Amino acid sequence: MKSKILFVFLLVVTSFLPQLKADSPLTSTNFCTAYQHEGVVVYASKTKGILTPEIIQYLMAKKKPIDVKMAVINQLGWNMDGKNNADIFLAYLLEKKKYKDLEDFTENGKDYELLCFAYLKALDNYFEVGEAFYFAQKALYKNQKSYTFNIIYGLINAQREFDNDWCEVYQTTDRVRKDSTLNLDMQDDAKKIIFEYMDMYAEYCP
Repeated sequence: MKSKILFVFLLVVTSFLPQLKADSPLTSTNFCTAYQHEGVVVYASKTKGILTPEIIQYLMAKKKPIDVKMAVINQLGWNMDGKNNADIFLAYLLEKKKYKDLEDFTENGKDYELLCFAYLKALDNYFEVGEAFYFAQKALYKNQKSYTFNIIYGLINAQREFDNDWCEVYQTTDRVRKDSTLNLDMQDDAKKIIFEYMDMYAEYCP
């Protein structure tokens, strides 16, 4: 009888695992909803999460706003089974921007190119964000005063800490919010969406 009860309990818990795994800093901060007035974000919502040549062109355009670029990637979203948008983006960069290889891109890529790659990489496989975090660091080093660069770095770092320290999950984005020296290049509604979720972890800090 006990074994039967245990089996039923494990079955119920297992059925909820996908939802539990999906509830995380990268998967629960859908700030793209604050950018539905942007045509490119609306377009991204219709591509079934696939990075198209048109979206790549937008991400590669130097003068396009970085927060809208991040909203586009956020709109493309994530998939529990994994995606390969970062690989598609990198292949396009290597071909069109004439980077020799991944190492050349890592060292000489533009700040926004590195951030786009990092965020795409993180959403492609949010279970393993070590490489995405590395590229987010590279991007942030080249643009330390952008709020958007800092908050995307913070979200990826929060995901990295998700299985270790929920206080740090909270603090890694809260530090961005409190930094008055940053250039506020993200819409207020987008910030609100991010912190509506991230503030849930505040209770885990002493």
